[in-house]
Amino acid sequence: MNAVERLHHYAAELQVEAPAVIPDNRPADSWPSSGAIKIRNLEMRYRPELPLVLRNLSLDIQGGEKIGVVGRTGAGKSSIMMALFRLVEPSNGTMEIDGVDICKLGLFDLRTRLAIIPQDPILFSGTIRSNLDPFNKRTDQELWEVLERSDLKTYVASCEGGLDSQVTEFGENLSVGQRQLLCLARAMLTHARVIIMDEATASVDVATDMMLQKAIRVDFAQSTVLTIAHRLNTVIDYSRVLVLDHGEIKEFDTPANLLSRPDSVFSSMVDETGPTNAALLRSLANAAAAGNAIAVEQVLATSKVNSVEPSGAAVSKE
Repeated sequence: MNAVERLHHYAAELQVEAPAVIPDNRPADSWPSSGAIKIRNLEMRYRPELPLVLRNLSLDIQGGEKIGVVGRTGAGKSSIMMALFRLVEPSNGTMEIDGVDICKLGLFDLRTRLAIIPQDPILFSGTIRSNLDPFNKRTDQELWEVLERSDLKTYVASCEGGLDSQVTEFGENLSVGQRQLLCLARAMLTHARVIIMDEATASVDVATDMMLQKAIRVDFAQSTVLTIAHRLNTVIDYSRVLVLDHGEIKEFDTPANLLSRPDSVFSSMVDETGPTNAALLRSLANAAAAGNAIAVEQVLATSKVNSVEPSGAAVSKE
């Protein structure tokens, strides 16, 4: 009877997701073209009886901006990602990408136009090819190109079968770094204009971290990138930083402007990383504000030993 009860719950009581495709409201093939995001009065809760996890969020993100999303545990960082992918439907408010209300699109049309590089890389049983191009839309040349740009070409070429070499369940036959780089290659292949990164550098080695940071600056230079940050070093040179607290926007400005105010929340979070790392972060923010990208890259490349998560609750994992 437990089985019968469970089947009844799945069949009759669970809420069904929105349609995959809405024939009368499909976006253009070129959408999104710039990746501009406009959010107005967004509210979201995980169940009707639970409190709001996002409260009256309103913000504008220009196409191509790199936005770092920071906050303490429970601030609502990951909830923004879930709202954009409509894993949970908003309770109120609107979200637009390039002028299109994404709440009125079919889920297939929405989710295939966005890209995500998760903290825990997601792979499926199958082949390298099926994990990179699940809908079989790309040529072999395109697949090899993204593997080369993600530093995986040599490894895949050495595998028996190449692109058709097997990937076991959850990608267990690959290292964590290789799985993360494969997710990076998959995002590159989509040419998405909006990319969500759930702090993809949190559990990888220095070389993989540098490869991911390079991809943000080079391969995703024209894309809008939202990084849910667990380490402040990875977002200190971004266009702007969004500071959340209990689902509300506390601050939204450039890192340099926020750090110029000693009483800002972001400034206190930087100070909690320790005096040495805080000084490094402030110098990086000022170099980025001055447009000195070369100096930023050089300092980041030589300071990985300091690129650690604050020991306190400054930027905790949700």
